[in-house]
Amino acid sequence: MNIRPVTDWREPTLVSVDMTFRGILEMDEKLQILTTLMDFEMVWNNQLLSWEPDEFCGINRILIPEGSVWVPDVTIAEMTEDDSLDVLYMQLYCNGTIRRMKTLRVVTTCPLDLYKFPFDKQKCNLSFGMSTNPVTDVQLIPISNAEKVTRISIEAFSQSEWNLQNITIMHLNASKYGEEWSKVIYQVSLRRAPILYVINLIIPACLLVLVDASSMFIPMEGGERLGFKITVVLGFSVLLLILNDFLPNTDNPPILGVFCMVCLLIMIISIIDSIFISYMLHLSTMKPEVPQLIKLWVLKRLAYVLRIKIKEDFDSPVVGDNNKAVDGDLALTEPETETNKYLSKNAKDSKEIKLLKRLLLELLMVRKHLIVSKKGEEAKSEWNLVAFVLDRFILIL
Repeated sequence: MNIRPVTDWREPTLVSVDMTFRGILEMDEKLQILTTLMDFEMVWNNQLLSWEPDEFCGINRILIPEGSVWVPDVTIAEMTEDDSLDVLYMQLYCNGTIRRMKTLRVVTTCPLDLYKFPFDKQKCNLSFGMSTNPVTDVQLIPISNAEKVTRISIEAFSQSEWNLQNITIMHLNASKYGEEWSKVIYQVSLRRAPILYVINLIIPACLLVLVDASSMFIPMEGGERLGFKITVVLGFSVLLLILNDFLPNTDNPPILGVFCMVCLLIMIISIIDSIFISYMLHLSTMKPEVPQLIKLWVLKRLAYVLRIKIKEDFDSPVVGDNNKAVDGDLALTEPETETNKYLSKNAKDSKEIKLLKRLLLELLMVRKHLIVSKKGEEAKSEWNLVAFVLDRFILIL
């Protein structure tokens, strides 16, 4: 092997780097850790390892063990774990150029902005730099431009939950320990495929809210509405548990989490409304008459705003007149009246007259019972109308 003289030892060694982004193995949103697979290539020149191909049977390239020569210690600043296989051989060319290729499986940190989750776009940096040699000794430069790296990476990228958008390359020198260190940063832009989350989270959440709103048309009597609403809320809480497994604990919650919280709040308000309506229907048995204030604000003003037609015949004097009639009819049955005294003196009444008297008493008692029942039904009808107006008002809200 012919050893050529070195022209200038003061010039830094140029190390050309290149990367092909092949795929995302895992994205942990909770820990904000990205596991990727990539092909990494380094090319540098060692002038002491050159030869003339004509002097060695035209051989212009050989394979050499990795540990036999100096290898630049290029590392990724964001890397937390490296499970890559060791490279056994490297390519050495006749002009002293060494080419080293390695497939990396690295775990790196990637700050995620999950505000638009699952329609989010993320940018993760892969900063390649030297750990022991400053820029005066070794300088990193990219082999290919951003357009070429993006095109090759998209062709080799394996489709998964994430789609590769583009790769931006930044070459800069950073100051550290009072010296400048060379660094090449690959900024990878990714976009999430949201279809899985739309099917499993967003559509079920919207359907549960629609079912909860539709349950407002279940009749208020009986209590079936309240039990149905509680079942819907329990089903919605399962979706919240699934969503909690994806999202990290940050001060900036994603819009999907806010949406689910609003949906849950709507369901809770709906349950409170059902409880209140059930209590109001219970009041119809405890307090026969609706307070005048509730009649004014609910049956008149609120019903007018909601365009609910209410028959204004609750204050009619029919019930009072009927009560007077009942009292007058019952007065006829009192034994102290003159008619009864006359009838009691007349002992020669026939059996038909006595039977008619008894029938008259029974008819008057039945009439009184019907009037009292009608009054109670009218009061209960008022409570039902109040409950109906308030129920529709909360449904619209």
